[in-house]
Amino acid sequence: MNRHRKGNRKLFAAVLAFAVAVVVLAGCSGRKDGLGEGLSAGEVGERIQRAVNLEELKQGDMHKLQKLYHIDAGEIEDFVLYTASSNVKADELAVIKTKDANQAESVKENILQRIDALTAKFKDYRPEEYALIEKHVLKTKGPFVLFAVSKEADRMERAFDEAF
Repeated sequence: MNRHRKGNRKLFAAVLAFAVAVVVLAGCSGRKDGLGEGLSAGEVGERIQRAVNLEELKQGDMHKLQKLYHIDAGEIEDFVLYTASSNVKADELAVIKTKDANQAESVKENILQRIDALTAKFKDYRPEEYALIEKHVLKTKGPFVLFAVSKEADRMERAFDEAF
């Protein structure tokens, strides 16, 4: 009987050690630690595009990005920008990857100025568009910044989060 207890204890200890090893290894896998180091803004944008329809928006270039957000091109590694095709719509999507994660906060500050400009433009003019601006998503993850103004901003945010 004592022999069974010793055998069970050894078996239990071995199973426990194996379970701990599996949990530790699982926690070390994936891209979570580097916050998307090997990921580009284009790849994140593609994930968002699979989650929501962006056909009514037009894609922007670096000139448009600088015009809207007053961001220094030297801070940007990669970006995806979509804006409304009409100036009576507030829809906008920007996924920006900065060269350094420390620059993401300054990019976020610039986008806050853009939000203020959109708010002033639409507040009294187009209340339904103003409501979208009020429910915007603006967040950072490492070197990435997400800005979304859309009826589907929550789905855009979820796709952004799932990319990491």
